[in-house]
Amino acid sequence: MKYLNNILEAIGNTPLIKLNKITAHLPAQVFGKVEYFNPGNSIKDRMAVQMVDDAEKAGLLKPGGTIIECTSGNTGMGIALVAAVRGYKCIFSTTDKQAQQKIDMLRALGGTVHVCPTDVEPEDPRSYYSVAERLSKEIENSFWCNQYDNLSNTAGHYHSTGPEIWDQTDGKITHLIVPVGTGGTICGTAKFLKEKNPNIKVWGIDSYGSVFKKYKETGIFDKNEIYPYKLEGVGEDILPENVNFDLIDLFEKVTDKDAAVAARRMAREEGLLLGYSCGAAIQGCLQLGDRLTEDDVVVVIFHDHGSRYVAKIYNDDWMRENDWLD
Repeated sequence: MKYLNNILEAIGNTPLIKLNKITAHLPAQVFGKVEYFNPGNSIKDRMAVQMVDDAEKAGLLKPGGTIIECTSGNTGMGIALVAAVRGYKCIFSTTDKQAQQKIDMLRALGGTVHVCPTDVEPEDPRSYYSVAERLSKEIENSFWCNQYDNLSNTAGHYHSTGPEIWDQTDGKITHLIVPVGTGGTICGTAKFLKEKNPNIKVWGIDSYGSVFKKYKETGIFDKNEIYPYKLEGVGEDILPENVNFDLIDLFEKVTDKDAAVAARRMAREEGLLLGYSCGAAIQGCLQLGDRLTEDDVVVVIFHDHGSRYVAKIYNDDWMRENDWLD
């Protein structure tokens, strides 16, 4: 018989799919690393298992314990899968800008979800960072994953995402394009790939309202860069420990509208129903297209599935409310 012992063994080995129409005008070959084939429908399954594995080995998470995390949804999904299989309870804090589908799915998998205001400082006791930290101190036998500063996040991609991309491209990859939130995906993958070939260019996709691009270019953490935006899982108002700016060659900002429109184009032109951050990733690739040549092999990481966003970017009424639907 051929079978998996549990759902966690289905994580990884996601396909690399060539893009044909949306990138037809670019000289390079462009491929999508399509991570919605993971059982939790996102790339975050990889690092969720790594964070829990490492916590167990370090004795920070004991049988019957509670896993706590602040999440925009996808990391929570991965953690909820691990918790279900291994018998942990899980509590999540998230922000009120996240799609309701994400919150409902976390609850369906047994998680308790605290919805926190988006438009507050990270240090504010109401922020989703602060709520997760407070709960971890109040609840006995609990572990706060803290995906932003927990370097197991980066390690998960160093050990899986990077090697997969290297093997799938036969080592021919020249450019890696990734939307940046916690920084674990881009930096773990980049660390592995640059060890194989230091000439590989790593481009991070940022959002307007986030501090990453200016910090990379000037070394200045400018609070004036911070303001609310609709993109989910891209950009930050903090500098997570997992963001190693030395591994990222440049940042490109993408607007909320352009990311949404690009995601819808991917569905209609490539048959890939992708998440909001994936729209930002391919839009960033298109914006940087004049830097590519016919010898380049580009891999764009697509983090999650569009089912998380059917009430937002794939809803015509929501798009019209934002004046984004021509």
